[in-house]
Amino acid sequence: MTDTVGIDRISRRDFLRAGLVFGAGAAGLAAGYAAVPDVFTRAVYAAKKDGVSNDRVLVMVQLAGGNDGLQTVIPLQDPAYRDLRPQLSAAANSALPLDGGRWGLNKVLPGIKSLWDQGKVAIVHGVGYPDPSQSHFDSIRVWETGDPTRRQAEGWLGRTIAKNYDSAGHPLVGCACGATGVPGALRDLQATLTVINDQQSFKFQGGDEMERAAGALYTSTPGIYGALFDTAVATARDTVAQLRTAATKYVPKGKYSDDVRLVYSSRNQLAAALQLAAELIVSGTGAKILHVTLGGFDTHYTQANRHESLMAYVDSAITAFYDDLAAYGMADRVMIATWSEFGRRPRENASAGTDHGTAAPLILVGDPVKGGFFGEAPRLDQLDRQGNLTYAVDFRSIYQEILGSHLRVDPREVLSETFERLAFVRERAPAARSGASAMALAGR
Repeated sequence: MTDTVGIDRISRRDFLRAGLVFGAGAAGLAAGYAAVPDVFTRAVYAAKKDGVSNDRVLVMVQLAGGNDGLQTVIPLQDPAYRDLRPQLSAAANSALPLDGGRWGLNKVLPGIKSLWDQGKVAIVHGVGYPDPSQSHFDSIRVWETGDPTRRQAEGWLGRTIAKNYDSAGHPLVGCACGATGVPGALRDLQATLTVINDQQSFKFQGGDEMERAAGALYTSTPGIYGALFDTAVATARDTVAQLRTAATKYVPKGKYSDDVRLVYSSRNQLAAALQLAAELIVSGTGAKILHVTLGGFDTHYTQANRHESLMAYVDSAITAFYDDLAAYGMADRVMIATWSEFGRRPRENASAGTDHGTAAPLILVGDPVKGGFFGEAPRLDQLDRQGNLTYAVDFRSIYQEILGSHLRVDPREVLSETFERLAFVRERAPAARSGASAMALAGR
């Protein structure tokens, strides 16, 4: 059967094959759940009794591939560093000194160093988790779900949105910027999410033809499914309109640039993604939790130039993002947190690179951050039996502080446990609570 409503080239079967999925089952129907992954990634509805209302925003920056913490935050006074890395340790000669010269940032991080000097950067040493995995996919899952036991399926940010925000009423509460799909950390069937992969145009994935096909398909879908699908499509259209309006109100005030020559190219444009994040924040779309990704950090060979080109890109993009928000008077609301699935092995390999490791430092940036070092740096002369660093800080301690002290939500609702406190967030007045619910879509 073919539906022909000005879209005679798209059949109903083709549209369904493209990814239309309706959630059945009692839980899904009770929540009013409908999902359309390839039309707008995901649309999910679920009623919630309580939510959080404040002006705090979190931006998670994923450094995908396993960022080398020892080449990012360099132990300048540790002789074991030079012993383990006879070639890569040359980075210590030009590092930007921190903490009286005991540590240094890689020379390609002058913007972050400037923010450090202003007390707006926290570095948490030795971040990891029990029984670490050196598999990219497995370790990413652990970080995204916040669950080293691998029992949790939903993302920690998705759970945060589902339990605390009116995401059905505000579909831009949770947003993946510069992506084509929902990151695992944001996934939750009870949360509304938006995915935008192009800051220049906002439309359905598949273009206007796919949007018309969605309307045609609704006319052939009976009962509750048709009603839910119609609501989802209407919400998607409203959100696209909101994004287009926001774009007319925003002029970037940071020096964003994706004109970089990476030694190892990345499919992601970090500066463009962060500029889009700034646009969502500045224009008042209700964005609360944003996620961006830069890949390319799996540096097994000829690492020095590859890693430095990537980190220079990170530095310029984060600095432009901060400057943009500061120019609009909104830097006091936004925290930036980096994460990567694991660090690198302390000993460099025969290809002048490093292999998959375990613990690594995590960097947080912004006015809400209490600057300084936190945690405990692993000792390079006391490696584990596999020659890796031993972690000192459970990564969920960082999540806990972000949730409780920055976003002002209950960390136990998301993490189910309590962890050691890391007080890297400046004190601020508590937020109010209000009613909420949830759904997810993608724009382009």
